[in-house]
Amino acid sequence: MSELKTSPLHARHEALGASFTPFGPWNMPLKYQNELEEHRAVRNASGLFDLSHMGEVRVCGPQAGEFLDYALLSTMSPLAVGKAKYSMLLDEDAGILDDLISYRLGEQEFLVVPNAGNTTTVVEELQKRAKGFDVEVSDESGDTALVAVQGPTSEDIVASLIEDADDKQFLRDMKYYSAAPLEVAGIRALVARTGYTGEDGFELYVTNADAEKLWDTLLECADKHEGGLIPCGLASRDSLRLEAGMPLYGNELSVERCPHDVGLGVLRGKKECDFVGREALDRRKEDAKRKLVGIKGLGRRAARKDAQLFLEEGGEAIGIVTSGLPSPTLGYPVALAFVDKEHAETGTKLKVDIRGRMYDVEIVDTPFYSKKR
Repeated sequence: MSELKTSPLHARHEALGASFTPFGPWNMPLKYQNELEEHRAVRNASGLFDLSHMGEVRVCGPQAGEFLDYALLSTMSPLAVGKAKYSMLLDEDAGILDDLISYRLGEQEFLVVPNAGNTTTVVEELQKRAKGFDVEVSDESGDTALVAVQGPTSEDIVASLIEDADDKQFLRDMKYYSAAPLEVAGIRALVARTGYTGEDGFELYVTNADAEKLWDTLLECADKHEGGLIPCGLASRDSLRLEAGMPLYGNELSVERCPHDVGLGVLRGKKECDFVGREALDRRKEDAKRKLVGIKGLGRRAARKDAQLFLEEGGEAIGIVTSGLPSPTLGYPVALAFVDKEHAETGTKLKVDIRGRMYDVEIVDTPFYSKKR
């Protein structure tokens, strides 16, 4: 087994007493002290995340937009400069190779951000699909660090580190799913108003050489803001994204499933131009026999991944849990699950098998939690 990669902030995490976990090819902080405290910090104030394991792929050239229209599920060429879009990379059979965010940085320039464990696949696929297009696909993952500030106070925290008055106001005026190059703590960064927690927040892309300074400066200013700012690991990031009903690659998403299987065929929009996986996606539209739904536990036990769902005790399984845990914010268990379409209506009561015992659950709408507007 090859040695796990480490973030340029690894020494900082060790000094903070982090517990580590393998995540794809990376060794990343799972938690620092208590993942529940980290989770609640993001919901009530802000948390600081190291996301340097994520990939960064730059696509440049006169046909950059046209190329991404062909390479990805969504139409990317109309995207305005400074805006971002969530989409998917499909294989020829419409299987999901990855879900990713693309930022348009210029008329001929995009930054595509794949998941950590899929970066190599995404780079190889994009480079292969680029043949015949006037574009250049460059993998900048090894040179780029990513730090995220997530939570209700994140705007005040990041704005406090921007000296230029116009840039400070620009940041405050930024809409969700937008990005711009700004100077934060004296560091040139691509600042994106995006995140994976269900809260307001910013993701800051910097060079590896600037990562420690940015991380340290953010933590140093924590006491100046209500609720502070604490470092958070992957455990809290997972519970936050689940409460927000966001899918995770390897759980809800996989190459065996197509966008229609997970209710995300809508990402195609009205796209009619050719793209990789189009014919298979059209063919598979009516094939999905199960629907991805939200599950609320009616007791205290939480269903975990691979727990089976039943209409009644002793019957045949009609679904399977993909992600599940006790919700720190809501106070009851929540889960995402695939359920047979004929039994997937909101309000349907089901049974879940947790270690050989049946517990009552109910299908509910997602997201389980949404931030106060």
